[in-house]
Amino acid sequence: MRRWPAAVLGLIWSASGLCSEGAYLFDAAGCLACHTAEGGQPLAGGRAFETPYGVFYSPNISPDPETGIGRWSRTDFIKALKHGEAPDGSAYFPVFPYPSYRLMSDADAGRLFDHLQTLAPQRQKNLEHDLPWWLARWMMKLWQWLMQDEPPPPPADPRHSRGRYLVDALGHCGECHTPRNWAGVSDHGRYLAGSKNGPEGESVPNITPYRGDGLGKWDAEDLEYFLESGELPNGDYAGSLMAEVIDNSTSKLTASDRRAMVEYLRSIPAIPGT
Repeated sequence: MRRWPAAVLGLIWSASGLCSEGAYLFDAAGCLACHTAEGGQPLAGGRAFETPYGVFYSPNISPDPETGIGRWSRTDFIKALKHGEAPDGSAYFPVFPYPSYRLMSDADAGRLFDHLQTLAPQRQKNLEHDLPWWLARWMMKLWQWLMQDEPPPPPADPRHSRGRYLVDALGHCGECHTPRNWAGVSDHGRYLAGSKNGPEGESVPNITPYRGDGLGKWDAEDLEYFLESGELPNGDYAGSLMAEVIDNSTSKLTASDRRAMVEYLRSIPAIPGT
């Protein structure tokens, strides 16, 4: 039996750990659902998102060198993920949730990139967005400069801080559950209070601890189980986009992380829904 040097074994163990962390971040960030079209190849892009500003199609983020991100550097990826900047310097539309992903640490963004590079490349060209004539990509640089504000500091409580990281930075829950103003900017004064104009034209519920139409009547255990299984307290199950979030993301988190998410959600201001 061949004996590997301790240093080599250490490198292999370290690389395995980093890949495992990257895979966990991949699930927590919900990459698969958004970047895979119905019936399409994983991460090849092409999924349509209907919004008040037109129809956007997710891009190919597989490591294909021609049509995906196979030629990107780690720095390219971090700039795109956290700052909405493409490798050519242009700005992405904020349907790509970089306003939320900017809360992610550079280290975690790098681990996510490393994991993506281990997946199967898919050769599929990106689709052009179907947008009104007046909405052009060059406008996004101005939008980023004018509209993006500084995010609030993390909570002092470590558990709430971890929960906020999972809810806001990785899970980007506010991108769907927080209403937007005329410029497409999230209304921080109505944080997680739900939206009538969610993705694909669907109404998105209030997930603040408001007892009326929010989560105020849910027990913590019910909410944790919902994030794991999709089952509501009345025995029904989540459908539509939330079912995808649970299947591809929250059900794959550790019980400790789901609990941190619940503790954070129960700590934020209770606001009536829109």
